[in-house]
Amino acid sequence: MPFSCFVPNGKITSSGRMKYMDLAMLLKNAAEQGTAKAINEERSVPDRLTKADAYRLYGRSNVDRWLREGLISAQQPTDTSQIFLDRSELEAVAASSNRITYLPITDR
Repeated sequence: MPFSCFVPNGKITSSGRMKYMDLAMLLKNAAEQGTAKAINEERSVPDRLTKADAYRLYGRSNVDRWLREGLISAQQPTDTSQIFLDRSELEAVAASSNRITYLPITDR
């Protein structure tokens, strides 16, 4: 595909370069289209995750250990059998976890 196809109105100077205003317009249009696409694809972030979703994001052994150690808490509403975990608790514990200091399984 020739370069002029990407230039607004196909305007290229005799030296084969785009004009400054054409480049600015091209970049502006790309930024607007990218922003619109990102907004359309954005999904709202839930306040709580199912235990299965937490396993997928943080690993089953990590989530189970955090629950066992009381670092995060589980909630089970009476109207469902699913167990939910607070997203902010999960993110805080995951961000503060220092995996280098974990003891090997044999030393626990």
